[in-house]
Amino acid sequence: MTRSGGHGARRTVLTIAVTVVTLAATACSTEIDGEVRSEGDIAGLPVTHFESGLKNNAPTPKLTVDNLSDSDDDRLAVAAIADVSAYWTQQFPRHFDQNFEPVEKLLSYDSTGEEIEVCGATTAAAAMNAFYCPPEDLVAWDRGQLLPLLRQRFGPMAVVTVLGHEFGHAVQYRLGDKAGIDEQTSTIVKEQQADCFTGSYFRWIAEGRSQHFTVSTSEGLNQVMASLFFIRDEPGQSHAAQGAHGTAFDRTYAFQLGFESDAATCAAIDQADVDSRITERPFDPNDAGMGDISIDDRTMGLLQQSLDESFAGAGVPGPKIVNEGGSCPGGVSTPPASYCQDTNTVTIDMAALAELGQPIDREAEFSGQESAAGGLGDFAAFAEVVSRYVQGIQAGLDVPVDNANAGLRTACLVGAWTAAIDVDGAVLRPSPGDLDEAIAELLQPRSLISADINGHPAPNGFARIEALRHGYFDGSSVCSSDYP
Repeated sequence: MTRSGGHGARRTVLTIAVTVVTLAATACSTEIDGEVRSEGDIAGLPVTHFESGLKNNAPTPKLTVDNLSDSDDDRLAVAAIADVSAYWTQQFPRHFDQNFEPVEKLLSYDSTGEEIEVCGATTAAAAMNAFYCPPEDLVAWDRGQLLPLLRQRFGPMAVVTVLGHEFGHAVQYRLGDKAGIDEQTSTIVKEQQADCFTGSYFRWIAEGRSQHFTVSTSEGLNQVMASLFFIRDEPGQSHAAQGAHGTAFDRTYAFQLGFESDAATCAAIDQADVDSRITERPFDPNDAGMGDISIDDRTMGLLQQSLDESFAGAGVPGPKIVNEGGSCPGGVSTPPASYCQDTNTVTIDMAALAELGQPIDREAEFSGQESAAGGLGDFAAFAEVVSRYVQGIQAGLDVPVDNANAGLRTACLVGAWTAAIDVDGAVLRPSPGDLDEAIAELLQPRSLISADINGHPAPNGFARIEALRHGYFDGSSVCSSDYP
C-alpha cells in the first residue's frame, strides 16, 4: 500500500444492506483453529473434497511427442495434452461452428540438459517455461524444472492448468478473426483469453466429462488458483508491455470467467474489456516504498481513518483498532486480529501482523523453498484487520456474521473497500500487487480475510477470490445481495 497524503475526491462511502438477525452472544474466550465450512456451491457446482489428478483408469494417449522421456511429469503432460485436445474437439463445433484441427507438433525438453532448437531459439532461452509457437503450431514444456516444481508445490492439476493455457493460444491461432486476434493484438488480450479458455476446460473436467482427470471444487481448484498466483507478473509491470501476462488477480479473473461461462465468452475478450478492468499497472512515481509500507501504530492509525471514512454511510459506529494482543478476553478470538463484540474493538497483535506484512519472497517461490521471512505482503496484513473491522460494521447492523455466507460477504467487503480507496487523496491507497497479496492470504488454509466472526473460512480459494473480485468490481451492495 501507499500513503497518499492530503485529501482529495473520494468515492461514495460504502454502505451495507441490512438483514436483521439477532446474534447469539459468546460467553467466554475461545481461540478458533479455522475449520473450513463445506456449505454452498462453487459456480453452481457442489463443494467436493477428494484427491484431484489423473484417473486410475485413464486411457493411454496415442500422441507423437518429440524428445519424450518416460518420467512421471511427461506422462502427466501427455495426458493433459490428450485431454484438452478432446475438450476442444468437442467444443469447437459447438461454439465456433468449425472443427478443431489437432496441434501439429508437441515437444518435451529438459531445461537442465542438452540444448535443442525450438521455435527459432534454443531451450536455454526458453529455460523454465511452457509455450506455444505459432509458426510451428507447436506446444512445448520443460520437464526438467517447470513441471516438477508445479507438481510438487501445487499438485498435478497445476501442470494441467499450464498446458491448458498454452493450448488456449493454439485455439486463438485457429480462431483468428473469430477471437479478434491478429498481429496487432496485445499480449495481455491473448493471455487473458488463454486463461479464460483454461477455465472453460476445467469446468468440463469438474463436471465429470474428462476421461483422464478428475478435479474437486475445493482442494483441486485451490491447486489451480495457487498455480495461477505463482505464474503472475511481478508488481509494477504495465499491462501494455509486450509479454505482459497479468497479475494474479487478473489471471484468476479470466480463469473464473471461463469456468463460470463458456469458451465463446472467452473469445469475446478484447482490448476494451481488458482496459476497463485490468489491475496490472506501474508503480506511482511518488511510491517510495514500491508498494510496501510498515505495519505499525502510525499506519494502523491511517487504516482506522480510512475505514471510518469509507464506512461512514453504514450508520453505525465502526470498531476501534487497538493493539492489545489480537485476542478477545470475553469472546471468540481469531489472532492476529479479532473483532470483540462486547467492546466493539478490533484487537490486533502488531508484531504478528508486521511479520505477515513482510514482502513475498519471490526467489523462495521459484526455488520451491519456504521464505525465511514468511510474509505475504503489507496488504495481506492490512486486509486481515479490515476483515475484522467489517465484521464489526455488520454486527452493528444486525447482519449475521456467523453463518455460511459471512466469510464470503466479508471478503467481498474487503474488495469493495480496496476499490473505494483507490483514488487520489485517499489516506491509504492500494499499490500494484496489493490484490495479489490478498489472494495469497485467501489461498491460506486459515484465511482470515474470508472468515466469519468465529474464524471459519469460506469453502475454498475459488469462492474466496470470487467474493473479493465481486466487491472490488461491483461495490459493497453486491456483498449483501450475492452473500445474503
